[in-house]
Amino acid sequence: MRPCPTFLLVLLRWVRLRMCARRWRYSNGNNSRLPLCVRQRWAYLKLMVNSLYYNSLTNSDVVMDSLMEPIFWMVDLLTRWFGAVFVCLVVILTSSILLIAYVGLLPLILNTYSPPWIVWHIGYGHWNLIMIVFHYYKATKTAPGYPPTVKNDIPFVSVCKKCIIPKPARTHHCGICNTCILKMDHHCPWLNNCVGHFNQRYFFCFCLSMTLGCVYCSISGRNLFLDAYSAIEVHAYTRFTYQTPPPPYTFRDKMFHKSIIYMWVLTSTVAVALGGLTIWHAVLISRGETSIERHINNKEAERMAKHGKVYKNPFNYGRLNNWKVFFGVEKRSHWLTRVLLPSGHAPYGNGLTWDICPIRKDMIPV
Repeated sequence: MRPCPTFLLVLLRWVRLRMCARRWRYSNGNNSRLPLCVRQRWAYLKLMVNSLYYNSLTNSDVVMDSLMEPIFWMVDLLTRWFGAVFVCLVVILTSSILLIAYVGLLPLILNTYSPPWIVWHIGYGHWNLIMIVFHYYKATKTAPGYPPTVKNDIPFVSVCKKCIIPKPARTHHCGICNTCILKMDHHCPWLNNCVGHFNQRYFFCFCLSMTLGCVYCSISGRNLFLDAYSAIEVHAYTRFTYQTPPPPYTFRDKMFHKSIIYMWVLTSTVAVALGGLTIWHAVLISRGETSIERHINNKEAERMAKHGKVYKNPFNYGRLNNWKVFFGVEKRSHWLTRVLLPSGHAPYGNGLTWDICPIRKDMIPV
């Protein structure tokens, strides 16, 4: 009996469909057995999960920043909490040095030094003290500057992902203050304030004045430190070696010698640590950049070097002009009234827009 041609055609079509379905299943996995709506939702879910941790800009820096984010958050939180403690610590340590200087050293200077040296120590010491107190107060109380939160026509370079507001040039977000700062340099825990456009000069002058004051105390008190240390050592040695009573060593002498040692060790340590920070910021000012911009400019220079180009900082007006802009020097007398003496004048510009070259050649005859 011969098979029906129609039956053969149906059989061949069925075998072909089964083979195509098997090939499709092998090429798409077991999900091909699922309904279309389930497969679509599964593909959307995988895409959504992948978008949380991967995109075309993902690299090792992004991964490390994501892993270190909890640590950064904890540091920001602790810095915000202990900001007032750091300020009190600065006030207490500085007051302790002043107490030693006025109670212990000033009578010694008046009784032993010659009149020219007395004038020098009293004059320079009080000038340095006024500079430290003035600039520290202004650095802590002056707002660093914030970008406007209302609609305006000021040009901006990006939008802050946390504040959701336009960011002008040189503006960065501070995680501790939880706001954007104009020309942000860094958040200083010793000020409990951000260092930005309107208080950067106060911060640098405070660091410079405090460094000079610590160096002054360390150098002028070196011989006193050696004498005090030797006196304590000699008293401790004679106390346990001689049978006869040791020379008279009153409680006042003991406290005076220990105070001298405390003052010299503290001022010398601060002079080294704060002096390094002051030199670093002086280098940044000479280059017309902040601490954050230093990192950004280095990356940009490396990126352009790969393409055979040279990166130029648009805010670098030359070393001397950078210092003029920073201190607000517009004429010769300003080197005295605005640099060597306390001054509360506002910095150049508003921190929102930046001219290509704010200094004119005929502006400051130097």
